[in-house]
Amino acid sequence: MTLKAALIQMDIAYGDPQANYRKVKDLIAEAVQHEVDVVVLPELWTTGYDLTRLDEIADKEGLESLSFLKSLAQEHHVYIIGGSVAKRTQQGVTNTMFVISHTGELLSEYSKAHLFRLMDEEKYLIEGNHSGLFDLNNHKCAGLICYDIRFPEWIRTHMLNNTKVLFVVAEWPEPRIDHWRSLLISRAIENQCYVVACNRVGSDPKNNFGGHSLIIGPWGEIIAEADKDETILYGNIHLEQVDEVRKTIPIFSDRRPDIYKL
Repeated sequence: MTLKAALIQMDIAYGDPQANYRKVKDLIAEAVQHEVDVVVLPELWTTGYDLTRLDEIADKEGLESLSFLKSLAQEHHVYIIGGSVAKRTQQGVTNTMFVISHTGELLSEYSKAHLFRLMDEEKYLIEGNHSGLFDLNNHKCAGLICYDIRFPEWIRTHMLNNTKVLFVVAEWPEPRIDHWRSLLISRAIENQCYVVACNRVGSDPKNNFGGHSLIIGPWGEIIAEADKDETILYGNIHLEQVDEVRKTIPIFSDRRPDIYKL
């Protein structure tokens, strides 16, 4: 089975959700002209890193963002990996990914488990405690957010479920873009899976963002890569290749969890 993915590598209007809704609506309409199966948005695409104003601009219970994404998925008959949005709850604000089916159903809700202190996330956001696993057209996938990729044990936890595609959404800064590329390639090789990673571009008052969204195959080969300009990146995911690679080098059956003690 082959899936065609479109990664929306966009600049984000700082602290202006309505401007970002309008932009995403137009970009998804453009992407689906290429007969894609799944569209991926970047991290915090509704607000950017305007963290100090989240009490004002975060989406209450994620309801507006969820309704918006469901409507677009149903209209265009496309799966949407909804990047992530600032979701305001009674407990605090989470950095939350919504995954929507091509019929407009919510498949998964994942809140970022690892908060990035260098960008003050721990001061304004609360951690999630659940996995990012979901089924996309009967195939196991996982969705994780930005800093999560520096925790291979968290990703391996997802991969033990015969997960074939890891979707990553991010606002990864330009000064560490080499880490972004190296970590994503490593995650693909060590887990023998596809990695589909959507980063943002542009800047905010404190950061410049590096783009370089990537689609990586289960041998670690780069299938498609963007530069640091605003664009839509397209690429094909051949899911049967995951099984072929895992049969060639059977790392999952050769694991020794009995000796993996911390």
